[in-house]
Amino acid sequence: MLIAAVLCLCAAAVTAGLGLWLLTRPRSSDPVRQVLRAVAPTQLAAAAMLAAGGSVALSAPPQTGLLVVVVCIVGAVGTVAAGCYQSAKAVARQEAHQAAAGCAGACASCTLSCN
Repeated sequence: MLIAAVLCLCAAAVTAGLGLWLLTRPRSSDPVRQVLRAVAPTQLAAAAMLAAGGSVALSAPPQTGLLVVVVCIVGAVGTVAAGCYQSAKAVARQEAHQAAAGCAGACASCTLSCN
C-alpha cells in the first residue's frame, strides 16, 4: 500500500500544480485554452480526492486502504472527465452563439457560412 499511497500523493501534487498553473494563466480567446482553464477547478477537486486516497492508504489497514484508493482514483478520473465534457460543451455553445450573432439576423447580406 505504500507504493499506491506514494503514487496517489504524487498524482495529487501534479494534478493540483497543473490546475493552479492553468488558473494563473491569462484568459484567452482560443477555445482550447478556454476549455483547459475551465477544467482547472475540477483538477483541483481531483487532486483533493487523490490526496485523500493516498493519506488513507498510508494510515488504514490494507483492505480498507485498497478500497479507498480505488474509489478515489475512479472518482478523480470521473470528475476530470465530466469537467472536460462540460467545459467543451459550454465553449462549443459559446462559439456557436458567437457565430450566429455574427449574422445579426441579416441573412440576405451575410457573408458568413452559418449552416
